[in-house]
Amino acid sequence: MAAERTQDRERSVPRIRLDLPRERRTRLLPEYDPEAFGRLSERIARFLGTGRFLVWMTLTVVVWIGWNVFAPSSLRFDEYPFIFLTLALSLQASYAAPLILLAQNRQDDRDRVNLEQDRKQNERSIADTEYLTREIAALRMGLGEVATRDWIRSELQDLIKEMEERRDLFPSGEDRGSDVPDR
Repeated sequence: MAAERTQDRERSVPRIRLDLPRERRTRLLPEYDPEAFGRLSERIARFLGTGRFLVWMTLTVVVWIGWNVFAPSSLRFDEYPFIFLTLALSLQASYAAPLILLAQNRQDDRDRVNLEQDRKQNERSIADTEYLTREIAALRMGLGEVATRDWIRSELQDLIKEMEERRDLFPSGEDRGSDVPDR
């Protein structure tokens, strides 16, 4: 009986295959490329920070107000309190602020990555400098044990003095180099 229940349970629960990819779930929100959206927001933020944007925005507002003040009544689309203009400017500002913040966040991320890379490069440079310093110190210590030209010259001068002293102690004689008298 227990074996039948186990078999029933195994049949009712679908077996999960780990060697196959999962099925994609449908999403309610649209999918987008965050990187492309970030680049677009940076372009918009850069444009919003230029003098060209200020000139175009000023011209648009002046034309808008001029049209709605001086045009015939039948052609005016936004009367004196300019409620539609206020709405348009508020909408533009409500989109501009988050786009500028998004661009700043992306710039902060780039700065953080650059700072990390600079820090790692500085660490490598310091390690290389320390290594070269140790190598130079080892070479200097090794050079202390190497015979230099001055040291060899002083040793040769000492040998010459010693030979001269021996010559003075043992003057040269004719029988000195021969062993004939000893035979």
